[in-house]
Amino acid sequence: MLLQQLINGVSVGGIYALLATGYALIYSLLGFSNWAHGEVAMLGAYIGILSVASLKMPFIFAVILAVVGAGLISVFNEKIAYKRIRDNNSPTMFLMIAAMGLSTTFQNLAIVVFGPKFKMYPQVLPVGAVKIGNLSVGLLDLVSLAIAVVAIVGLEYLITKTKFGLAVKASSSNMGTASLLGINVDKYIMLVFFLAGALAGISGVLYGMKYTVYPQLGNVALKAFIASVFGGLGSVQGAIVGAMFIGLLETLVSAYIHSGLRDLITFVLLIAILLVRPTGLMGKDIQDKA
Repeated sequence: MLLQQLINGVSVGGIYALLATGYALIYSLLGFSNWAHGEVAMLGAYIGILSVASLKMPFIFAVILAVVGAGLISVFNEKIAYKRIRDNNSPTMFLMIAAMGLSTTFQNLAIVVFGPKFKMYPQVLPVGAVKIGNLSVGLLDLVSLAIAVVAIVGLEYLITKTKFGLAVKASSSNMGTASLLGINVDKYIMLVFFLAGALAGISGVLYGMKYTVYPQLGNVALKAFIASVFGGLGSVQGAIVGAMFIGLLETLVSAYIHSGLRDLITFVLLIAILLVRPTGLMGKDIQDKA
């Protein structure tokens, strides 16, 4: 029973990790909490479900459309709201306020356009479980975990082994110096927002398939924020560790204590981290961050 719950927890943690890594990427560059990140995942989930249910697209093409659409929405947010604030050399807090405004706007637009009712993805995968010894693992959980692992491994390679990753690290360290060295900082900020949005799109589709799609789905990004705090704000590796921990914690609490206490214990964890180790497991100094 315990091993079964651990597998389920890792599957949920993988979905959280996709959101948390995008969150951490944006924080590492601009140093603010992008509260609109969850709404990008929500819109990606809606793009996916409409592509499958209304346009009758094959599932793989629907996922690609959701990923690209979410990435473009994320870039739109950066170009329309955040870039103007950055260009004015405004305080970082202004970026977070703008993100809150975008979050509320997207939620209300989703209610108007898609309606307030919960929507379910059509059956795109066979209903059933895969037997591994005495374990019975849902096929959707296995697919979600596989997609999350591939995306996270690809992201880690991109950040650590490519010129793109080197440029992002340089920009996050000191944008002024990076610009003097010939790095087009605005270009890499745009690419990071697209990458973060694409990861959010994958997360939104997987979360929507596992549960349902609704206008407030973006609130799940709070779990990504807690994962980032637990692992260390601005640390992609820390965000992955934090997301997996939260996924396991929620699953075990639901299975062995009470499902109604799942979110409560997660937020108690956030408070405990802020009191005991505010920089997180792999954290950076966050005293001047919004």
